[in-house]
Amino acid sequence: MRDLAALPKAHLHLHFTGSMRLDTLTELSVSARTRLPASFLDGDPLHVPAGHRGWFRFQRAYDTARHLVTSEETMRRIVLEAAMDDAAEGSRRLEIQVDPTSYAPFVGGITPALEIILDAADQATILTGVEVAVIVAASRMRHPLDARTLARLAVRYAGDQPGTVVGFGLSNDERAGRTSSWGRAFAIARRGGLASLPHGGELLGPEHVRDVVGALGPTRLGHGVRTSEDPALLDAVVGAGISLEVCPASNVCLGVYREAAEVPLRRLTDHGAQVALGADDPLLFQSRLVDQYRIARDLGFDDGALAELARSSIRASLASPTSKRRWLAEVDSWLAAPDPG
Repeated sequence: MRDLAALPKAHLHLHFTGSMRLDTLTELSVSARTRLPASFLDGDPLHVPAGHRGWFRFQRAYDTARHLVTSEETMRRIVLEAAMDDAAEGSRRLEIQVDPTSYAPFVGGITPALEIILDAADQATILTGVEVAVIVAASRMRHPLDARTLARLAVRYAGDQPGTVVGFGLSNDERAGRTSSWGRAFAIARRGGLASLPHGGELLGPEHVRDVVGALGPTRLGHGVRTSEDPALLDAVVGAGISLEVCPASNVCLGVYREAAEVPLRRLTDHGAQVALGADDPLLFQSRLVDQYRIARDLGFDDGALAELARSSIRASLASPTSKRRWLAEVDSWLAAPDPG
């Protein structure tokens, strides 16, 4: 029973606003004289059914938090605190996902908003030792033309170092819009050297995964757990080298599965899927990165299998080959240390 917080790992599925500490949100609400919903304060994670009504409750809570992020100072604070929290949990690499559109009105536009987040990521890397890179994500709730604008912006800041944009994503309710409508935006991003990192296969099943894979050409698939329902599709996804960002606590809180024991993590790994565990939105689900590894341990993953999950997260990251080799060696050292049990 080795210490999971000491296990070196990468964190590849974390949303900007959803990464916020509850104490930070509470402080912002007091300053803005805004009352927070009870779901933030009652000590229980948000649980909603998977239907549209349930998703609305989740989105309303998320929007409440997002509307309190109204300054450059707060944006920088969120990035730094996310990196600090990851550092405490053994994360070596954080790829944080953000739609700068939400914060543009307060800092002079989407370009300044993205530049603030990138600079904050660079500073957080220096201060915490966690490599922080940025994924620019479009929203299914906005017009696909907006996504093309974001893709062009993201390409301007593309790079392979901390403090740069490494990928382009698509988030929010999978049931909104036609996936192919965002194909042009992802083509712009890929031509500009960005990885394709859309959400898919959480609220909707295998057919949706096929749509996302066919239309958007993902490097990694955000969530992707429903791929497990079609073994042939799962084999095809594995064969194509598409990694899966699996967020067990999020799946339960959003009603995809009734309990953590139903999350098909073992089925995915048994099929050879490269899985990176992620926390998704710790602010709402009150479950951080190490908690996802604890869930895997509860599902029967021994320390060797947990180390392999950590290796998969590192391999699936967009970090440099040099960084990956160093972190993989650190995983080996973690596993080679005596079991304190």
